Amino acid sequence: MNVLSAVAQFERDLLRERTSAGLAAAKAKGKRLGRPKVLTEDDESEARAALARGETVSGIAKRFNVSRATIGRLRNS
Repeated sequence: MNVLSAVAQFERDLLRERTSAGLAAAKAKGKRLGRPKVLTEDDESEARAALARGETVSGIAKRFNVSRATIGRLRNS
């Protein structure tokens, strides 16, 4: 059993290395990792301005067709 465990751990380490190398290569090529943004930069600045004017989070979220959590993250950042 110890031999199988050692081989499995070795494979896991190799997988981790290949994944890290792939992510580093993608970043070096300028790829953006992760989930795409819902709001554009202009929409974000407009939503921040609306928050500053005192509009409700729910109202802003409806206007931009996003969740309240998205607007809440903008408010907290």
